[in-house]
Amino acid sequence: MNFDINDYSLGKRPLWAIFASLLIFIAMAFFVVNCIAMGEGSRLLPIYSVETQEKKVAVTFNCAWEADDIPEILALLEKYEAKATFFILGQWAEDNPDEVKMIANAGHEIGNHSNTHPDMAEIGIEEAKKELLRSSERIEKSCGVKPVLFRAPSGSYSSELIKTAAEMGFMTIQWDVDSRDWKDKSAGEMVESVTKNVRKGSIILFHSGKKNTLEALPQILEILKNGGYEFVKVSELVYTENYTVDHTGRQHKL
Repeated sequence: MNFDINDYSLGKRPLWAIFASLLIFIAMAFFVVNCIAMGEGSRLLPIYSVETQEKKVAVTFNCAWEADDIPEILALLEKYEAKATFFILGQWAEDNPDEVKMIANAGHEIGNHSNTHPDMAEIGIEEAKKELLRSSERIEKSCGVKPVLFRAPSGSYSSELIKTAAEMGFMTIQWDVDSRDWKDKSAGEMVESVTKNVRKGSIILFHSGKKNTLEALPQILEILKNGGYEFVKVSELVYTENYTVDHTGRQHKL
């Protein structure tokens, strides 16, 4: 008796056709999974937090609105022996040069927050370069400091933006703990939001010119300091070489 695979079928389809279809399906699935994996692996992420065994956190402020509260913010930071990083808009620096000098003279770190606060993931790389350069020029003119850190406005970034910023000498920094002061949350809500989510190596987001930040900030600093946390600049927290960044944006030392 001769065996012919065409004699064996499910319905009207011979088994060889079913096997062939199955192999094609498996091959396609494997291709798609690998494409997804390659896409995830090649996507560049900013640094959201840092893996460390030390109880250190970075307090950061985005400066794009009013500047009236800067003296009080600086006084609170001094009271709690905290050094912070201020991401400053170029336009803000030009409008508030005295406040920029106060920040720098108090020993805090100054980063680039773009020049005019556009969505830098959408404006195109050439425009993004202009934003970074113009902001740095205005900041340097205000206080003599050339920023090496960058935070994208509204946290909007792309792999190409991060790559371009790095080529221009900027490390892109996000945050993993949001005070939500930009939503005009109450001081109590801000205190809860920060203190329940903070961990070793966290980067905490605040803003200047928000109505409840001055009320919440001393409570947050008090609680974290009593919990054994040290407040450092972003540049003192992050690794600048021999590191990886995982899929959550957490930086790890190799």
